[in-house]
Amino acid sequence: MKYAQFSILLSAFLFVVSCDYFYKQADDKTAVARVNDVFLYADDLEHLYTDNMSTEDSLLRVNNFITRWATQQLLVAGAERNLNESKLQDFNRLAEQYKNDLYATSYLEALVRRSIDTVVTKKEAEAYYNSNTDIFTLKEDLIKFRYIQVDENRLDISELKTKFQRFNELDKQDLDSIAIQFKSYSLNDSIWIKVTQAIKKIPVVTTENKNELLKKSNFIQLKDSLGLYLMQIEDVLERNSPAPLDYIKPTIDQIVINKRKLELIKELEKDITKDAIKNKQFEIYN
Repeated sequence: MKYAQFSILLSAFLFVVSCDYFYKQADDKTAVARVNDVFLYADDLEHLYTDNMSTEDSLLRVNNFITRWATQQLLVAGAERNLNESKLQDFNRLAEQYKNDLYATSYLEALVRRSIDTVVTKKEAEAYYNSNTDIFTLKEDLIKFRYIQVDENRLDISELKTKFQRFNELDKQDLDSIAIQFKSYSLNDSIWIKVTQAIKKIPVVTTENKNELLKKSNFIQLKDSLGLYLMQIEDVLERNSPAPLDYIKPTIDQIVINKRKLELIKELEKDITKDAIKNKQFEIYN
């Protein structure tokens, strides 16, 4: 169906631009434009067409594509006529080198994906962290905290505050069981988050009162037109402090995996060369 629609669109385009002819090549591919001896074929335009586009928009896109293609071909032809031979040879070498690099990189990446171990154990992460503590410094303040947003007129508000602050195992279970009643909440106070994230998450916290979040063991109670907010700060790490391992482990994991990739690429390159020599595919002549 889509191909049929494209054929109709192409016919309409050829009619709109009032071409007197179009070319049929030996392989029976339909050419829709030509610059000198370089042809643009109907197959090259299929990617421009989408089902949700109007005929007018599609025609405009096709026309713009053909114009850009023609301009590029004319510029290339002009360069080939006017640039000196040495410059053209330099460009050809660069193009060939780029193609080779692209092929080689893509092939190596495919080999690496099949072989790389992407699991970084806690022991490995700790070893890397302990060897590089000086590079893991916080660039912004972190906190561990919990909060709930509720209607300030709740009948059980006093009991709720007590459970929220005390927060023993039974309290956690009770609060979890009624969490659906809260307007918003986060009861996981075991993870580090950026203070800027807390400010975005809780509208009543602003840059003016955010310092209240930087006081360890601080209980905060704020309200606005949307309700009452209860916050308990469990721990604080200020900017320029050493970053905690559990916070930066994803970063360390990526660093360790990237190092493995580089080492694996070196080994693969050596093995490929050795195999080529062994199989008489690669020889160096004296």
